[in-house]
Amino acid sequence: MKKFIEELIAGKDYDFLRTNERLKDRLVFLTFGGSLAYGTATEDSDVDIRGCAFNSRADLIGMSRFEQVVNVEMDVTVYSFNKLIKLILDCNPNTIEMLGCRPGHYVMFSPVGQELIDNRKMFLSKRAVYSFGGYANQQLRRLQNALARDSYPQTEKERHILGSIKSAMMFFNDRYESIPEGAVSLEIGKSGNAELESEIFMDISLKHYPLRDYKNMWSDMNNIVKEYGKLGKRNQKKDDLHLNKHAMHLIRLYLMCLDILEKEEVNTYREGDLELLMNIRGGGFQNEDGTFCMEFFDLISDFEKRLEYAAANTGLPESPDYKRIEEFMMGVNEKVVRGEY
Repeated sequence: MKKFIEELIAGKDYDFLRTNERLKDRLVFLTFGGSLAYGTATEDSDVDIRGCAFNSRADLIGMSRFEQVVNVEMDVTVYSFNKLIKLILDCNPNTIEMLGCRPGHYVMFSPVGQELIDNRKMFLSKRAVYSFGGYANQQLRRLQNALARDSYPQTEKERHILGSIKSAMMFFNDRYESIPEGAVSLEIGKSGNAELESEIFMDISLKHYPLRDYKNMWSDMNNIVKEYGKLGKRNQKKDDLHLNKHAMHLIRLYLMCLDILEKEEVNTYREGDLELLMNIRGGGFQNEDGTFCMEFFDLISDFEKRLEYAAANTGLPESPDYKRIEEFMMGVNEKVVRGEY
């Protein structure tokens, strides 16, 4: 696999890795992302590349700013060293998984990249419960929304959207400035819009609240509404593929979080779970009408109970090892400033 990724990025389509001023000679590591990283790829799966690059001297003591380089066409995302550290401090699933790939899935390793992978445990904490739980909640919401969209009357759909928003709001105080109880209230009422029977209304009472947190909070709620109506007319074959993929990733998130809490490990490649995950992705839990059988929701319930127990009994600290991480981060950046990286 390592040979495959080396040959892949040596191609002309990936020349930007060698010509972009932020990336050339500055890569900490590159690895696979997505289905190839999890072991759940199919013939139609895209090749996702994820990585990390050193910040420059100008970023650290000058006026430059570098957070990430994204090449949408080739599905490549390379984070700056400083941004990646900040994201994995919160056990962000999309970034912490970059530290738990199979050895053969890494390429362009610098000594710093190896040190980062070898010491990944210093980033692990109980924050994984909220970060992975939040992402799992999003996947479940997408699944429920898509299943409900075709069969529910408009008022019932509006109730479903409200339930999804309230579920997301459970995590707001972990991500944003605390919201006083009752300061944001949502309810369904009769709509003045001729196209809607009912709709969600908001009552908001916030004082001296950070604007950026409010913007992001509003964006989270807005995205739920947009996701619900995204598919429009249902293309059952295409939609079923997406639904089964969402269902698979929901279970994968639970499995990864449980590994972090129970084993204190980051295992991105799900070698022991591939039979279950691929069965879900292949429609093994889906009924002929596109709904999911009760066994799948029983499986979710079992994982939720296991996650609750693991969260209460894990040996991980409440927060990551800030002092150790800061020393590592400063050591790397000091060498950047001195021109050693």
